[in-house]
Amino acid sequence: MTELTRRNTMKLMSAALIAGVSISTLPRKAFSAGSITVLNWQGYGTDEAWSLKAFTEKTGITVVHDYYSSESEMLTKMRTNPGAYDLVILNAARCAQAVAEDLLQPIDFSKVPNASTVDETLRANPNFSKDGKGYAVPWVWGMTSLAIREGMTVPDSYAVLADPAYKGRVAMDDDAIINVGVGALMSGQDINDPKDLAAVTAALKSIKPNVKLLWSTEDQWNKSFAAKEFDLSLFWSGGSVRSKRVSKLPVQFVVPKEGGVGWVDGLGVPTSAPNPEGALAFVNWMIDPIFYVEWATKIGAPASSNSAALSALPADDLTRLVHKTEYLKTTSFVSGIPDDRREAFNNIWQEVKAFYAE
Repeated sequence: MTELTRRNTMKLMSAALIAGVSISTLPRKAFSAGSITVLNWQGYGTDEAWSLKAFTEKTGITVVHDYYSSESEMLTKMRTNPGAYDLVILNAARCAQAVAEDLLQPIDFSKVPNASTVDETLRANPNFSKDGKGYAVPWVWGMTSLAIREGMTVPDSYAVLADPAYKGRVAMDDDAIINVGVGALMSGQDINDPKDLAAVTAALKSIKPNVKLLWSTEDQWNKSFAAKEFDLSLFWSGGSVRSKRVSKLPVQFVVPKEGGVGWVDGLGVPTSAPNPEGALAFVNWMIDPIFYVEWATKIGAPASSNSAALSALPADDLTRLVHKTEYLKTTSFVSGIPDDRREAFNNIWQEVKAFYAE
């Protein structure tokens, strides 16, 4: 789920360059000449040319990148290349695994002043900490919830997916983790460890009469929604922003009482980082409101973990309107899932899809 979300986010971000950015809130201290190496998805925020130029001009630190195409590849690169990376971007669901393998060092938050306004709900994510120490600075987040055609009754529960009023008018995200998570919420369970898998399966099967489409990409979703093939769907928060802003589609993103199925990415410093101080300076810039407003409004970005950065967006900005900080109180964030449980989730979704197709 997280990899699919990230891939589609990056494909839809522009490569536009923005000039004239300052870094007023970076620590004003002398940095030794040098560089940092960042390990990330290509085109995912940290490698914007305008941002790197501004950061280097202010600090003297050069930023270079290495990339991964999956989160499993990211962990492999960290394991097999000690001393190669100063900063890594990783999802909370993978962070706990990296910490357990001693691949990350604790964060010195005193060197990341912008972290003081990072949302406490995100900082408290158990996947980012161990023994009271934080091992990653929450960076950006998003969620899957409900999207409905504007002008229709705004739903307050995922139960609407099975409402006969939407017969043949529902689209589902073709993703096992997402759907089991929604089924867990529909049956009052923990999305990461539902104990009653039969109830999850039954909840998902109850949607069958309404299911028109299983979608897997934003492009597919946009074209089908524009063609009025469906009115109600599971959808990504960031996707809804792009669909409305870029594709001009009449879509409204709704977070029901059960909350969204969320993800959060963090910025971590590898245990063997050659320049951890430079890495933390860059972390501070990545969550700086000045950087975030430029990234979000001119290029397109997920929601910032920094409440000050999110609040700095224009009041009518779609990213700000969709990602209300109040939603963080009810959002259930995906955690690391053991292989046997992941297999069980995949089996449930395959069973449900076969049932839909009957």
